Amino acid sequence: MVIDLRSDTVTKPTPAMLDAMMHAKVGDDVFGEDPSINELQTKAANLFGMEAAIFCPSGTMTNQIGIKCHTQPGDEVICDKLSHIYQYEGGGIAFNSGCSVKLLEGDRGRITGEMILNSINNRNDAHKAYSSLVSLENTANRGGGSCYDFKEFARIKKVCEENNLTLHLDGARLFNAIVAKNEDSKDYGKIFDSISVCLSKGLGAPVGSVLIGTKEFIAKAKRIRKVFGGGMRQAGYLAAAGIYALDNNIKRLEEDHRHAKFIAEALCAKDFVGHRIARPRSRVRCRALCEQSHQHARYVGAQRTAAVSVHRIDDEIGQRLADLAFDTGYGRKIRSQLCDGLNRCPAPLRHVAPTHLGERQHLTDERPDMHGGQH
Repeated sequence: MVIDLRSDTVTKPTPAMLDAMMHAKVGDDVFGEDPSINELQTKAANLFGMEAAIFCPSGTMTNQIGIKCHTQPGDEVICDKLSHIYQYEGGGIAFNSGCSVKLLEGDRGRITGEMILNSINNRNDAHKAYSSLVSLENTANRGGGSCYDFKEFARIKKVCEENNLTLHLDGARLFNAIVAKNEDSKDYGKIFDSISVCLSKGLGAPVGSVLIGTKEFIAKAKRIRKVFGGGMRQAGYLAAAGIYALDNNIKRLEEDHRHAKFIAEALCAKDFVGHRIARPRSRVRCRALCEQSHQHARYVGAQRTAAVSVHRIDDEIGQRLADLAFDTGYGRKIRSQLCDGLNRCPAPLRHVAPTHLGERQHLTDERPDMHGGQH
């Protein structure tokens, strides 16, 4: 049994999800006639107490459509320097929207209202780009799955309202934060002008994301989706997987979180990992242990032959991981569909030889490509 910890994007549909897909009612979505897509869009909008939603192939597309809707060429987008929209969407902010970016150095991907206020350009200075959009990410992927305190969202919203800024949320793994912090999704709809949510991460659908906002915003988004090549025809088969995910798999994220902690604690107990990572003061996150090392460590060439993907953890990174005992929330969750036998994982972990970590002389200095499969 191979437990693949590279990403929560490697999930596969369960038999029940496949059955829902095979029995989906479909039509031509470009004409707005696919009943399954219409149902998914309505369901997603209602979950957040917002007016409308649009189904797209990927989270990158929903983010980029959102940015395009909110801005004009020459505007500036304010976000954390670790944001997915900046790091992993192919320069799309510049390419698609003609905007520059004001990068802020937050706390593991989280920025504050005060930081945003201090970064807004003088609107009367024609030399400066026009600050028009703030984009947040929750959970913050490169922040190790860190979650915002909802009170900070309220402070950020106040800054945006007082300074004529729109507010977008990259919520690729938003339901992980909502479940971990016992939040109400409708509260997010009261804060953000637009929200992007992925269905193909921890929720387990094979494809798709939704962009949520006002009816006027989504009407504009539909035109931009067409320009971006995102119009799909009988895509209700894919939407049916999203409907199933929203109906059945949000609650299951609690199970994923328990599995993630279980793996983290098992790794901490191994002498070839534990001595590099001080035992955290509170709950350890699988994202912190597995994915953060994946971003910063050298790739072990034969890791796929082991029961779990193994990466060399540098001493500096080990210290960083020790600091990533987050107060709440998780990062990239391992779907429980992939590891229903996870309670047996300490056994295969024992077969991962420490010598894998000693192959340093054979490792390339190049870091692995981390952007593939994130959104």
